[in-house]
Amino acid sequence: MVQIRKARRSATKLRLLLTGPSGSGKTYGGLLVAKGLGSKRTIVIDTEQGSSDLYDRLHDFDVIDVAPPFTPEAYIEAIDAAEAAGADCIIIDSISHEWNGKGGCLELVDEIARAKFKGNTWSAWSELTPRHRAFIDRMLRSSAHIIATGRAKTETAQVDDHGRKKVVKLGMKLESRDGAEYEFTTVLDLVHDGHFAVASKDRTGIFSADPKPITVETGKAFADWLAGGTASPVVLPAARATAAASAQGTPPLVETIRSTIAQATTVQKLGAITDRLDALVSEGKIDGNVWSALTDEVNARHDEIEPASFSDK
Repeated sequence: MVQIRKARRSATKLRLLLTGPSGSGKTYGGLLVAKGLGSKRTIVIDTEQGSSDLYDRLHDFDVIDVAPPFTPEAYIEAIDAAEAAGADCIIIDSISHEWNGKGGCLELVDEIARAKFKGNTWSAWSELTPRHRAFIDRMLRSSAHIIATGRAKTETAQVDDHGRKKVVKLGMKLESRDGAEYEFTTVLDLVHDGHFAVASKDRTGIFSADPKPITVETGKAFADWLAGGTASPVVLPAARATAAASAQGTPPLVETIRSTIAQATTVQKLGAITDRLDALVSEGKIDGNVWSALTDEVNARHDEIEPASFSDK
């Protein structure tokens, strides 16, 4: 019998995709969002050789290690196991291996083509596409929040600029089957060393066009939206963190870092400071809000230094 019900946003779960090049902070950002969601049990499906273990102090979570071959069925089995273990938030880090990793779809289609279709990959896709689709559908049907990460690389093209050939960046391309990103509620592309992200797709209305850092506050904004709250843009937490520090007294460590940022004279030095901030938050020595505030200061100092470096050339 066909049933009709009232639409309820609170009946849905988050489907978030974080894309970016290797080292851009996808795992880190996913864990911060999970923490902000208020997840009671987060399980990371780790295909990155234990990279999530580096952030064990950032958020309380468990890990399912998935090793090659990265078949669609291996991912489905891991999601089933995570749900059976009571996970209310599952981080899949990353979905790119299911596509182009060892034993992933691109390898499988060649194997199937050689074994059954005399090398005809077009025919082989008729068998493999339903298997890939089953993995995508399993994510969408999950009873838990799904935060997936995916590797991306910069797409470029050669264009004609008044008679001169010029290479231009076209944006980031996810290493997965074309169209995979359209299955998610929100897609955030990490575009900056400070873990800044831009929404290439956002059904929540939370994100504006400006880059924003992924923080615990990002997860809280998602949780509020899922609970039926009114969408409002994510606000940089620098002012909140500064106010909290003023009320409680700024720790000497934060003052030292702040002074080091102000005295930095090269982009390379700022990059080293950013790496140190990531290490401090993963070790639990600073919290996510303080990390965000200090990262804002690094980026502001970066903007001050970079124009000067160009004028010297």
